[in-house]
Amino acid sequence: MSEITIRDDRARGLLEAYSGDEVAGRIQYFVLESPGRALVPVHTVVEPAHEGKGIAGSLARELYAISAREGVPVAPLCPYVVKWAERHPAEAPVADPALLDAAKAWLEAHPGRF
Repeated sequence: MSEITIRDDRARGLLEAYSGDEVAGRIQYFVLESPGRALVPVHTVVEPAHEGKGIAGSLARELYAISAREGVPVAPLCPYVVKWAERHPAEAPVADPALLDAAKAWLEAHPGRF
């Protein structure tokens, strides 16, 4: 895999993987505030030219690393991140069901957001 740089644009809710100046992939997410703070990944995309290079996994790993550094759990709604977390339990603690329910409710209340 070529050199990938990952940048967190919290204001836009994007965790982006760059190959040079080109966006190779991204996780779209939001920050849940209630009933507790959590990072909520909703969608993962890897550009076709970069598929099969481990970019989605690198993005998921970095999301959980950010979570650990900030002391904020991840409540994954993105199917890819859910599966990645199941395969990497040492890096991806299981989300509190109450946070998952609140994240789903937030997403339903903001249908145009993602």
